[in-house]
Formats: sequence, C-alpha cells, structure tokens
Amino acid sequence: MRAMPRYALALIGLLLALPVAGSTPVAPSASAPPVPLLWKVSDADNSLYLLGSFHLLAKSDYPLSTDIDRAFDDAESLVFEVAPDDLENPAITGMMMGLAKSDPTSSIDHTLSPDLKAQLDVRMRGLGLPAEQMHAFEPWFVDTMLVTLLGQRAGYAPDDGLDRQLMARAKAAGKPATGLETVQEQLSTLDGTPMAEQVASLKEFIDEGDAAPAKLDELHKAWREADIPTLERMTREEMAELTPVTYQRLNVDRNRAWIPRFEAMLAQGKGHDVLVVVGALHLLGDDGVVALLRAKGYRVERICTACASANPH
Repeated sequence: MRAMPRYALALIGLLLALPVAGSTPVAPSASAPPVPLLWKVSDADNSLYLLGSFHLLAKSDYPLSTDIDRAFDDAESLVFEVAPDDLENPAITGMMMGLAKSDPTSSIDHTLSPDLKAQLDVRMRGLGLPAEQMHAFEPWFVDTMLVTLLGQRAGYAPDDGLDRQLMARAKAAGKPATGLETVQEQLSTLDGTPMAEQVASLKEFIDEGDAAPAKLDELHKAWREADIPTLERMTREEMAELTPVTYQRLNVDRNRAWIPRFEAMLAQGKGHDVLVVVGALHLLGDDGVVALLRAKGYRVERICTACASANPH
C-alpha cells in the first residue's frame, strides 16, 4: 500500500481544512496513550520540541502521552504546518476547488483512461462523492478527498487529528500559534506535482480497493506505537519509489526550507521554547528534520517515557 497512507500521514496541513465532521464517538479506551514521535532539539539556552502528527485520528486516540503534555506546558508558543487562523478561513475549500479545476486539460476527465475513470467512479460513489461532478478536478484533489472520506468511514477525521487538537489547546491556553507555510504555498506545492505521479497515486488508491481501510488501520497502529521502521516503509520508502518527484517536493524540499526557520526559533534565546507539530513523515529518515538538525550540530534527544519503560536496560 503506497498512495493512501502517505496522504493520511504526510499530506500537508490543508487536509485539516476540508469540510468533514469529526470521527464517530467511542467509549473511553482502556489502552495506553499513543507513544509519541517526539524529539527535543537544543542549543546552549533554548529548546525546540518536534512532534510527529497523524492528520487523521479518532477520539479513542486521546488522552495524549504525558510527554506531549509536558512539552506543551514547557513551550511558550506552538508552530504548525499552517497557522490555525489560516485554517479557519472559510475561503480555503473554495480556493482548493478553484485551483484543482483551473486547467480543464489536467482534470481526471482528460488525464485518466476510460477504464481507470470507470473504476474511480465506482470508488467515489462508494464513498458518497458525486462522480460526474468530480471529473472536473485534478487527480491530487480527488485523491485527497477520497482519503479523507475513507478515513472518516474508518473512524478517523481531521477534526480529531493531533494538529487540530493541539491548536484548540493552544487557543484555550492563550499560547501563540503560527504556521511554517501559507495556504497558497501549500496549494501550489500540491498543484505543482507531476501529472503522471498524480495519476499513479490515484491509480494505487483505486487498485487497493476494499483493502484500503485495513491498510489505514495498519498505518494508524504503527503511528500509535511509534513503530518507526513500519512508518518509514509505508510512507517515506514507498512514496519515494512510486512518486519520487512528489516525494521530493512534498517532503524533502519542504524539510530543507523549514530548517532556517527552526534555527531562528532556537536563536531567540533563553525563555522561549517552541513546540512544532508537523506530519510524522517530516521527522523520519536521513532527509527528515530530526536528522538535518542533528547534522547541523544541535543536541537532539528522543522524548519517550513509554520507550524507556519498555526497555529499562
């Protein structure tokens, strides 16, 4: 499984702005909180917490780890992929839809074979999307809508994602919250991915068929358990293989662009620690921000009480 999980875990923050409801309420879970993908990056007098998010979660994923609670309490401000105020802009969905249908020659009506389009229509109708109306949009937008709706059917939703929950918490606590990118920058990144790779990603989703919910559950389980090898295999490695240019633009290029921002945060001096919340993919691997900051000489440590408890020696 390739295309679907990388959107669920790594898709840029605009997924959080799509107009879907929260996940289905469930009884309180007796299981332990998710193991956090949390690192602390420090210079001589300041710290930056890096937290790997899953953009589609369920109410049963809460409460969070006390490690995250402590990082939140320690931070004077929070940073997300997109600023909370930007995500509240009611015009975002219209902007996304407008861009996704701005070039009729790039719509799925023109870029998909008749056979693939017929298979896509079946998938869209199964998830409650009006197939004929969706033909006017580009593949990246259709892919995003399919994954979000599939997640909701499986009990996950952007409203319950780690980002949204911590945005609300920051607002309630009166802590400033900003973004690494603008809405327009993120839209341009998505819209600028190669058409052949957009189609390949959409085809992968279609080919997965009825197995897709189980794959999403597998990815969610890996995130809950902080199973980094499985997360890397299901997102970073497979995305780089299937859609290498898209991987470069959505992950590698953005990671590198964020590093100067992170260094500026660390340079603010003592008394201003920051909690940064981004899709977990951005923290993983040799081209993830954890490795990039470590390579620059910053002190980097994993914060994981549950990991220490599981491996006392």
